[in-house]
Amino acid sequence: MTMATAWLSVSRALSLDRAPTSCFRPEQPARRVVPAVLRRPGTVVVVSVAAARRRRPVVAAAAAATTAPAASGEEPGKPSFVEEMRAVAMRLHSRDQSMHGEKEVPLEPPVATWDPNVEGFLRFLVDNKLVFETLEAIVGRAAVPWYAEFRNTGLERSEALEKDLEWFRQQGHTITEPSAAGIAYASFLEELSEKEPPAFTTHFYNFYFGHSAGGVIIGKKIAEKINLHKELEFYQWEGNLSQLQQNVRDKLNQVASGWSREERDRCLDEMEKSFICSVDLRRHMFT
Repeated sequence: MTMATAWLSVSRALSLDRAPTSCFRPEQPARRVVPAVLRRPGTVVVVSVAAARRRRPVVAAAAAATTAPAASGEEPGKPSFVEEMRAVAMRLHSRDQSMHGEKEVPLEPPVATWDPNVEGFLRFLVDNKLVFETLEAIVGRAAVPWYAEFRNTGLERSEALEKDLEWFRQQGHTITEPSAAGIAYASFLEELSEKEPPAFTTHFYNFYFGHSAGGVIIGKKIAEKINLHKELEFYQWEGNLSQLQQNVRDKLNQVASGWSREERDRCLDEMEKSFICSVDLRRHMFT
């Protein structure tokens, strides 16, 4: 067995069926580990607290999540919800990727080992454009009122990707339709946004921040490997990127302040799935 078989895909890791709108349905674990972030003067200590909980029916959870968040945001002295999300995300890395990593096998091989080509990179860009368009449309419609908080964050990428794909087209490259993985993920996000808003928020956060952080590093390395001598619009943001990111963190903390502990846990539970879905879109570049 080669190492490649250990890398998780959406279809294998999530036991998906073939229906695009239902193949990403969330698992219902009976028990999970909830991160607690404890503040001490000058330090942040991350610990784990075992928590067993019952889940409400999906419809009930969605109805509760439509309630407007509290105006005051996080309580003074308590860790922010984004800090909780980050603690969970760090544990999803392998031990050689992060000091807090807990994965024995990484979700994808190191970028240094990838052997991408232009065609695979274009498929990656096409799929990401579809997912960004879907996320932007969902918050634009704001079927859940507080989705409107995430409009016009400055982190949107669909227009930038459209410009990049047009540039490649002008260079003589064929721009394909989205792949099955991209279509399935977009369909899943549409369904999740209606039924489980807290879980949808995890995907929104991870996708936007993944591309504006580690995604930039990946993009530069891929450009070197395929000899692309152009700085893509995808990896450029108008304004101060750090401030744009902080604005979204603040809004997410504000929204989450109106959630119950169960709703927060549902959001945290979805983190690994959001990682795996993003990895599946990058698979064009390493398989």
